[in-house]
Amino acid sequence: MQRIARAHANCIEGLPIFGGLLAIAIMTSRTGITDPLASWFLGARIVQSIIHLVSTNPPAVSLRFTAFIIQVAIGVYWSWKLMT
Repeated sequence: MQRIARAHANCIEGLPIFGGLLAIAIMTSRTGITDPLASWFLGARIVQSIIHLVSTNPPAVSLRFTAFIIQVAIGVYWSWKLMT
């Protein structure tokens, strides 16, 4: 049960940042920036959460980190494109 709570908290922690980017894209009618990578972002988020629930061994932690980095890279790209 503790792993589920941690995975849930992990999802909630990123929500203000990535949710904010999506809100900005929607409010400025620039969803064309976020739409193409939204499914990749969601997939990486799901993979990260599943790995968080299943295992804490070093290879799993590395995969979880990779999924997180994918999300960060997408967020940085969205931020850059929304600012330009």
